[in-house]
Amino acid sequence: MSERIIEIAAKDGGTFDGYLAVPDSGNGAGLVLLQEIFGVNQSMKETADLFAEEGYITLVPDLFWRIKPGTALGYSADEFQEAFGLMEKFDIDQGVEDIGAALKALRIMDQCTGKVGCIGFCLGGKLAYLTAARQTVDAAVSFYGIGIEGLLEESKNITCPLQMHFAALDQYVPESAVTEITSHFAGHKNVEIYSYPNVDHAFYNHARAEVYNRPASMVAHSRSIAVLRRVMGPHFNLEALWQEHLKFEFATRNTEDTLATMVSQPYVNHVPTMTGGTGFEELNRFYANHFIPQMPKDTHLIPISRTIGADRVVDEMIFCFTHDEEIDWMLPGISPSGKKVEIPLIAVVNFRGDKLYHEHIYWDQASVLVQIGKLDPEGLPIAGIETAEKVKDNTLPSNTLMTRWIESAPK
Repeated sequence: MSERIIEIAAKDGGTFDGYLAVPDSGNGAGLVLLQEIFGVNQSMKETADLFAEEGYITLVPDLFWRIKPGTALGYSADEFQEAFGLMEKFDIDQGVEDIGAALKALRIMDQCTGKVGCIGFCLGGKLAYLTAARQTVDAAVSFYGIGIEGLLEESKNITCPLQMHFAALDQYVPESAVTEITSHFAGHKNVEIYSYPNVDHAFYNHARAEVYNRPASMVAHSRSIAVLRRVMGPHFNLEALWQEHLKFEFATRNTEDTLATMVSQPYVNHVPTMTGGTGFEELNRFYANHFIPQMPKDTHLIPISRTIGADRVVDEMIFCFTHDEEIDWMLPGISPSGKKVEIPLIAVVNFRGDKLYHEHIYWDQASVLVQIGKLDPEGLPIAGIETAEKVKDNTLPSNTLMTRWIESAPK
């Protein structure tokens, strides 16, 4: 990924700056990011870098250039009053015209090989909505856009897919506004509206620790990527990319090749044992010393199902092995038992562009411990290899651990 500051020619004369992030591929569909009230600050630049990693030529125009030149440096959340003052002076109509100039600048770039969309936050969320109504854009995404409820008459001009994200605790976009917007767009097939419970305004902004909510931001990001992929691409063969990653983990058992399938700062979390790593160095250490070389020789996977989304793969399988060596990542500190184990396992694999970003791996640790003889299932609602057998064969009995099951039998 590369980045630079470019000049954008305004429709009425003059130029203004924009931060441009280009994916490693060097080309792709275009995306204009529309700022919060804090201008093109470090947070907006990092968000642009994120979407470049997703495969988009991403441009963040300095929309405050007419009222305070040089705001491409942006403001921090600590400078709220000055930033809020700029927003009050901001000419919305002129701003939408400048966004049109930014869209044009993207389209004429050699690197921009496809369609162009926009995503906006706060003030930018309103501008994304108005861009969909007044400019030619292929998709628009609005995060907690302020004042959209007063601009609903503009919706008659919106023909592109529009996605809006709101926070349930948002004091700037109250629940009544979200209700009005949702009611207005009821039945519109091209409009998606999502509200996130128990989160506040700016929940997507990782730089604002007091309001940032990682679970909500992850869901919102995936939904945004889904609409962008559907309308603008790029389209990656996530299943093939996942299969290649698995080959390097389980067949060739090569740490360097495994990490080459991942982003520069990936993470892996084996949820039951909290093993894995965050960041390249830690994950490299984990793969090289505690995962790949400690994979039992007879390890094999039985596929059960696989679901492919816009930015993730959910893989359901039976993980089979003999516990003939210590397995730090699954059974840390437990000496080899020599027992055979079959365990249902779920891998939720998230991608950024054509690279793996993270893996969340789930299995029933109690069932593993039962199968290696470390946990006595007597009197406990747990099972051993039966959990895997039931996944493979749905005709096996259900409710065998439910002592009151017999009580509901027909009289």
